[in-house]
Amino acid sequence: MGTSQSREDHISDSDDYSEEGDERQRQSDDEDYQDAPETQPTPIGDIDAKLKALKLKYGTPTPSSSSSAVSHNGVKLYLHIGGNTPNAKWIVSSKLTSFSFVKSTNIDGDSDEDDYEGSADGKGQWILKVAGKVRARVSADMQLKMFGDQRRVDFVSKGVWALKFYTDEQYRRFVTEFQDCLFENVYGLKATEENKVKIYGKEFLGWVKPEAADDSAWEYADDYDMARSPNSVTPVRSNQQLMEEFEEAANGGVQSLTLGALDNSFLVNDSGVQVYKNFSHGIHGKGVVAKFDSGGGLKMTPKKALLMRGETNMMLMSPLKEGKPQANGLQQLDIETGKIVTEWKFEKDGTEITMRDITNDTKGSQLDPSESTFLGLDNNRLCQWDMRERRGMVQNIANSPVLEWSQGHQFSRGTNFQCFATTGDGSIVVGSLDGKIRLYSKTSMRQAKTAFPGLGSPITHVDVTYDGKWVLGTTDAYLVLICTLFTDKDGKTKTGFSGRMGNKIPAPRLLKLIPLDSHLAGADNKFHGGHFSWVTESGKQERHLVATVGKFSVIWDFQQVKNSAHECYRNQQGLKSCYCYKILLKDESIVESRFMHDKYAVSNSPEAPLVVATPMKVSSISLSGKR
Repeated sequence: MGTSQSREDHISDSDDYSEEGDERQRQSDDEDYQDAPETQPTPIGDIDAKLKALKLKYGTPTPSSSSSAVSHNGVKLYLHIGGNTPNAKWIVSSKLTSFSFVKSTNIDGDSDEDDYEGSADGKGQWILKVAGKVRARVSADMQLKMFGDQRRVDFVSKGVWALKFYTDEQYRRFVTEFQDCLFENVYGLKATEENKVKIYGKEFLGWVKPEAADDSAWEYADDYDMARSPNSVTPVRSNQQLMEEFEEAANGGVQSLTLGALDNSFLVNDSGVQVYKNFSHGIHGKGVVAKFDSGGGLKMTPKKALLMRGETNMMLMSPLKEGKPQANGLQQLDIETGKIVTEWKFEKDGTEITMRDITNDTKGSQLDPSESTFLGLDNNRLCQWDMRERRGMVQNIANSPVLEWSQGHQFSRGTNFQCFATTGDGSIVVGSLDGKIRLYSKTSMRQAKTAFPGLGSPITHVDVTYDGKWVLGTTDAYLVLICTLFTDKDGKTKTGFSGRMGNKIPAPRLLKLIPLDSHLAGADNKFHGGHFSWVTESGKQERHLVATVGKFSVIWDFQQVKNSAHECYRNQQGLKSCYCYKILLKDESIVESRFMHDKYAVSNSPEAPLVVATPMKVSSISLSGKR
């Protein structure tokens, strides 16, 4: 589909106007939409004059519709029509109207009966209302994007809308009010300085006041990466193209994609594990399927697969209940024989427990032929499991052997862990339901070295670079990129995995879709599975980030995102958000998108191939520097 900028137009202050009846006609209009030349902002006096004319036409207004109210909140409302077709364009939905933020207990309905203005102490949630055409709960789901140079904001609410403001003061006030309403809707507290300190803590005030945050860590980290591995960082090139090499049928029902760094990669579907051969241009099916059939004839539908022991074994985890991630055990698949050789149970102190996720001890430990331990996570548990039998007995599949709880911690209620990942040295990052991201050193799972506050959205997936300097959290509406570098009191540069970061914690950056792309992604327009590209060697730097949204695979250039001078960050208020990405569109919802191991990046490509799995197909895509 190309880049995000190719689908985002400048909106000029055109005098063209259409009522809603005309909007339907414009959708079938074949003429290209041409913006009028940019004009000076309409003075407030002219707005009042127009309102007086409206009064003569429509009669005497009520006090609530006075010209002063519209002058104070006066905006021009645009609607985007045509989607991603050649005829796509912005049309004027209301040439002169006003916006308001109101509280309401009727969140999802269209009725205004329960709306009221007033103090933030009332019940309900803040709603944005515009011209009787827009009524949206203030949330990250609106995908609000700011254009400070145009005095404009775009957002999603049963369509894609844009507001243009007549003065800079109106624009800034709208953005401030929106952010205050968002804070209150998320945390249930009025957006005062005291409450922001209460939620974020003094160390993280830069997260709510990014303009006051210390961005030097981003600059230092960027320079540090270039100095350490100048040949491994891809320069930003605007002409990089996504080129699909080939696509194969996947026998249907694909649940997960598991890439190997050695010879093979794997798709897990309803019937078994399909084996694919790794090549420098992608993966090819070998026609081999390992069936889910243990000695007792047990069938299962695994949702999680983990390669171990030099990628000769795979741990398969199936949920106990449909729609719930928790499992009470694993099945161990010998890839060479295609047989389930062991069924393991999770127990602690003789009591059966559950796990919601598993991962390798380190970023590259799946390549170790002797690997016998792995990590487990549940809502309030973080631990390491050991597959070695300490009593020296050979464990038979019929005996349902118990995994040894090697080390870990069972926390009191309230952590609500959701996902985790490991660095190259075995440090652990954990994402939580409340949006917090915790960093644990490789020596202790009991207490986090650093705990980043949530931004109001649950972390559904988390990844970390091999060196531990960057953490990528996935939420439904955006990705959050965190720099973990800091300088300790002795002047040494460390990561938040090895020490407490103190009060010089840089603000994160958000990776978002423009509102139009978010809308085009469809009903299932939630981010999932954000990943860095894959390296397992010290000194090499990840080059790209990828995530899935509905039918889209979305790719960001990592170097570009880290660059504080990047054009995306100009004229923004609040946390810096990057909208420069490339999109790969598939014809069905995507299960997972992952870059292959760095060793499969050929000399004429800036990255290893991207593998994209849908329920019915698997595709391999190259990122080429050639047009």
